[in-house]
Amino acid sequence: MGASPTTGIMATAITVNGQHHTVDADGETPLLYILRNDLKLKGARFGCGLGQCGACTVVIDGKAVQSCDIPLSAAAGKRITTIEGIGDVEKLHPLQSAFLAEQAAQCGYCTSGIIMTAYVLLARNPHPSEAEIRDALDGNLCRCGTHARILRAIKRVAGAAK
Repeated sequence: MGASPTTGIMATAITVNGQHHTVDADGETPLLYILRNDLKLKGARFGCGLGQCGACTVVIDGKAVQSCDIPLSAAAGKRITTIEGIGDVEKLHPLQSAFLAEQAAQCGYCTSGIIMTAYVLLARNPHPSEAEIRDALDGNLCRCGTHARILRAIKRVAGAAK
């Protein structure tokens, strides 16, 4: 896929939530902007813009990554999953259900990033210890202080997997 000689804009093929898309954008555009502005997926949120708060976390080829910190060109040809791709209003993912049951979201700004991080953790380790959960969530910030509820929600899903 060729770049425009003056702008750096190029057609880039990406797969998001199992759907193939071709996006015309500069290859250095943060993936977060493509997801939100071009594909209209609003679950991943802009927090710090530095890959340090986790509000923009998505899954790329099975790994939790901060989408504000990865250029579109690095996501080309990879499987990208957003919060919209793991469940919906009709059928919530068990993590989404557990977050509701435990009232683990106060303002909700960080929630999708935390859920996506937990999604990857539980895919790798269905029965993590509390220490392993805390370690996995180290890159996700929550200013509202619902940490205890977040831990309970993730442990609820981990316990159900037993």
